[in-house]
Amino acid sequence: MILFDISRLNNKIFELEKIINEPNFWDDSQNSMKIVTEMKQLQKQVDEYTNLLNKINNIEELIKLVIEEKDAELENEIISDLQSLEIDVNKLEIKTLLSGKYDKNNAIITLHPGAGGTESQDWVEMLYRMYTKWANSNGYSIKELDYLEGEEAGIKSVTFSIIGENAYGYLKGEMGVHRLVRISPFDSGGRRHTSFASLEILPEITDDIIIDINPDELRIDTYRASRSWRTTY
Repeated sequence: MILFDISRLNNKIFELEKIINEPNFWDDSQNSMKIVTEMKQLQKQVDEYTNLLNKINNIEELIKLVIEEKDAELENEIISDLQSLEIDVNKLEIKTLLSGKYDKNNAIITLHPGAGGTESQDWVEMLYRMYTKWANSNGYSIKELDYLEGEEAGIKSVTFSIIGENAYGYLKGEMGVHRLVRISPFDSGGRRHTSFASLEILPEITDDIIIDINPDELRIDTYRASRSWRTTY
């Protein structure tokens, strides 16, 4: 059962709409765009939920018709619709689980080869292609931030961002060391090699993040120079 507080979402959208309709709303364009983006994201969630309810209602109506008419073609249509509904429900369920502090943010990914030279660099390139292909297939955009090509093949280092809603939430579990065991295409003897690549991932921090500093955790050191006092924090 998906826990989806549709009333809370609608109330939040209503509050944001009132703010957007204020006469001086666009005076601060940067903050205005954040509010508009937030409202669009909330509206998207509501629309997805509404579409699921409509699909369920349609399937229920078709089931009633099948009970009355015993139509084999209609039964196949119901089976197909149920399979599609299951996929949509699973997708929405995953989205409701992405409730971490930074899950909705863009993701910044860095890939480094481990020991193994060209083998590991080639493995990094394979991972880079895999993640960029996943991003493109799921409607995310990609921005390359740093790229260092390998001397013989592969990639020595690459940093890129995957831009879109919930990118960090979906990808944060990929952090760590990835291993590949295969017959090496770079080994003339056709031997088996194990390659390693490390993946680091960070959420892209936006300007609206508030950083709280506890004064009790600050250490203040004061040093006396030859002609003046200097204080460092």
